[in-house]
Amino acid sequence: MLFFLDTADIDEIKAGLDMGMVDGVTTNPSLIAKMGKPYLPTVQAIAELVPGPVSGEVLATDLEGMLDEGRRLAALADNVVVKIPLNVLGLRAVRILAEEDIHTNVTLCFSSAQALLAAKAGATYISPFVGRLDDVGQDGMQLIGEIVEIYRNFDFETQVLVASTRHPLHVVQSAQLGADVVTIPFNILEKLYRHPLTDIGLDRFLADWKKTGKSFDD
Repeated sequence: MLFFLDTADIDEIKAGLDMGMVDGVTTNPSLIAKMGKPYLPTVQAIAELVPGPVSGEVLATDLEGMLDEGRRLAALADNVVVKIPLNVLGLRAVRILAEEDIHTNVTLCFSSAQALLAAKAGATYISPFVGRLDDVGQDGMQLIGEIVEIYRNFDFETQVLVASTRHPLHVVQSAQLGADVVTIPFNILEKLYRHPLTDIGLDRFLADWKKTGKSFDD
């Protein structure tokens, strides 16, 4: 499973890369605006920093606008993936961009039927939003299982990119269900490392070693 960071914070991206656990980045205009930075230059800067895929999102909602913005995003760097909303015009844009060998990430997916359409349109990634489904009383992880099963049934090349992750359990369940990618905020990446028994065990080991009075070379 690949780990993407969902952020526009360059410092977080650098820290994640230093951990050796970050394979790509997803970002959007809202995240970049919160950082007080210009949109396209920031996507380009992230793409230059990250060796893997970097998803940048279109702002337009009309077909020609999505195509224009998608092409401009894709022209920033070879690893830029164009995020497109999951609606009729969005899927038309996905099909056209796919024919131009431009990678796409279909976002705001909330049903397996939508995911099926995205795969048929030629999406590179589908982004089901599990946290937002949980927020309205549905089981977001059930959707992941349905999409993975459907894609395997028909050998679709579209990768399942789990989005709107809220806690480490979402990451673990995504891996259990066979999702290809999970995109997570930096704080969730940090939480994956933590367990109280690990900290207790390390403290006890160091305390026991200190009692010996020996050094590493003894």
